[in-house]
Amino acid sequence: QVQLVESGGGLVQVGGSLRLSCAASGRTFSQYAMGWFRQAPGKEREFVAGISGGGVIKTYADSVKGRFTISRDNAKNTVYLQTNSLKPEDTAVYYCAARPTALVYSSANYYDYWGQGTQVTVSS
Repeated sequence: QVQLVESGGGLVQVGGSLRLSCAASGRTFSQYAMGWFRQAPGKEREFVAGISGGGVIKTYADSVKGRFTISRDNAKNTVYLQTNSLKPEDTAVYYCAARPTALVYSSANYYDYWGQGTQVTVSS
């Protein structure tokens, strides 16, 4: 069982930045692929970024490539999402998710554990 707790969300102006964090419980964090997803009001949850257990493989949604960066610190059981050049369409609740596998998936259906989410609001 893995518990995930996100933090770092908030209100930011267009063009601003936020660093989201997701702290995980458990001793085998490095064996979990991690993903960030987001869900805006009235929309389906969508993939944002994913990272393999060792941190070597990273994948991003086209909408955030070049602006967001996913990383992880396995010694701290934490995965991060650095969000830069934020746009109003980035406004959503951001969730981190975990799957006990070496592979990174972009579909939410493949992830077994989810955090409670952190709100990101980008104002224009």
